Amino acid sequence: MGEFVSLEVEDGVGTIRLARPPMNAINRQLQAELREVALEAGSRADVRAVIVYGGPKVFAAGADVKEFAEMSYTDIADYAPELSASITTVARLPKPTVAAITGYALGGGYELALACDRRIAGDNAKVGQPETLLGLIPGAGGTQRLARLIGPSRAKDIVYTGRFVGADEALAIGMVDEVVAPDDVYAAARRWAGQFSHAASRALAAAKAAIDTGLDTDLGSGLAVETNLFAALFATEDRTTGLRSFIENGAGKARFDGR
Repeated sequence: MGEFVSLEVEDGVGTIRLARPPMNAINRQLQAELREVALEAGSRADVRAVIVYGGPKVFAAGADVKEFAEMSYTDIADYAPELSASITTVARLPKPTVAAITGYALGGGYELALACDRRIAGDNAKVGQPETLLGLIPGAGGTQRLARLIGPSRAKDIVYTGRFVGADEALAIGMVDEVVAPDDVYAAARRWAGQFSHAASRALAAAKAAIDTGLDTDLGSGLAVETNLFAALFATEDRTTGLRSFIENGAGKARFDGR
């Protein structure tokens, strides 16, 4: 557990909590702690799904601009790959992930949300990639993951203008997947994540790997990845449990051990 990022685990759900008040600005220490906590969440068998949460007031308002202002080209050339790698560590978690967005999720904060499988936002949330307003571009996945999520034309509008997108528009164009009352954001994220507490975790990991890999390659290569992952699951205990439960009790009754 770091100074700014922690992992709390309850009933199979791990919550990666950002706590760097007042705005959870992402500095070098926070991004390093985020990577370590994400690696821990990925390795723990008692964590079946993960919530990324910034607290009841703000998700993360972006990178620490004051820290950026002190960096030279050489400094940022060394740091930018570290920042991107930390966000990618979250994206590669072999478990279902959901960002619980309250308040602002901007710049690096929204890039962190983009690294999750699902985004649930309060109806007062503001999301976006305002880096061009600082003379920069998103540097931790924003140009790539956002374009894949909502399409290149909409992504270019968001990135070019740097505008803050309200919850209703974000839902309509796919920047978030669900909008609830601000006080209900974490509970809604926990309901979604909680449904995987006794799911077939190796099958979920394989499904995530197949989808994410397929998005980055051609159809034929994606189908080959899917076939190999499908076949590999026949070596798991969960496959035996699931098939036996279906034959004996019908669909949706199995409780899996994640082996």
